[in-house]
Amino acid sequence: MPIYKDDKKGTWFVVLRYNDFTGKKRQTTKRGFKTKRDAKIYESNFILNKAEDLTMSFGEFYKIYYSYISKRIKLNTLKTKEHIFEKKILPYFKDKRMCDIKATDIIHWQNAMMELETDKNTNFSQDYLKTLHNQLSAIFNYAVKLYNLPNNPARVAGNMGKEKSKEVEFWTKEEYLKFSKSMMKKDGIFQIFELLYWCGL
Repeated sequence: MPIYKDDKKGTWFVVLRYNDFTGKKRQTTKRGFKTKRDAKIYESNFILNKAEDLTMSFGEFYKIYYSYISKRIKLNTLKTKEHIFEKKILPYFKDKRMCDIKATDIIHWQNAMMELETDKNTNFSQDYLKTLHNQLSAIFNYAVKLYNLPNNPARVAGNMGKEKSKEVEFWTKEEYLKFSKSMMKKDGIFQIFELLYWCGL
């Protein structure tokens, strides 16, 4: 929602767009803020108040979710989430009302994701598909937990993709002893490896 400066009065105003309880698009303007920051705070509070009945669009709710997670996760993780939402999720759901999104909508989205191809003309990996689904499910979990959405449609639809099991590699005692013989003459390094191996680190 844009924030503008009224050059004649030297104040700021915000144009607010939202869906009312019937689902109709509405617009209102609030004027007279001394600073852009004040206008932004008003805008954030307005969106939070409108979120209570979840008749707002998925795109509007994403702004609320983003504001929440951006203060709680690392920057790299946030950038990954941003990319997934902007490229893979928002194009499909941004205009749908939160309260109208059903498990069948999620399944249609999953099918579209499974048919998409990468730059190398291959389908997304099972691991990446699971990551996409987890990100979508996370925003609905947030809506269920804090905004009384009755259920998470992504959970009802079920997962797509699967995580690869991560193999843990370690040295057997015989392998380590063979390695340690070659390191014995390297003072300092040998002791570090001894400490790491025998302490299970």
